[in-house]
Amino acid sequence: MIKLKIKSGDIVRVIAGDHKGAEGKVLRVYKEKNKAIVEGINMVSKHTKPSAKSPQGGIVKKEASIQISNISLIDPKTKETTRVGIRIEGNKKVRFSKKSNQVL
Repeated sequence: MIKLKIKSGDIVRVIAGDHKGAEGKVLRVYKEKNKAIVEGINMVSKHTKPSAKSPQGGIVKKEASIQISNISLIDPKTKETTRVGIRIEGNKKVRFSKKSNQVL
């Protein structure tokens, strides 16, 4: 299995697909599927039946997952997309930005 370099809480930009250029925060990462859910991106309409939680039912907008290869991490320093590297500092693994060499 591939080690994913994007974690939940990261700010990312979509680099391919219908939502190209959009930015958002990663809410959840599905490692086994190589997908992530990004806040406000890839919205789908879900039809819900009436239940105790939503007695009216109806159509609910929610985020659908997006392929990890279609999103890129935004470097907090330069505000541009960057690739992520992993290095060992002391006895700890850290992620760093390849553009600015800053620890993420």
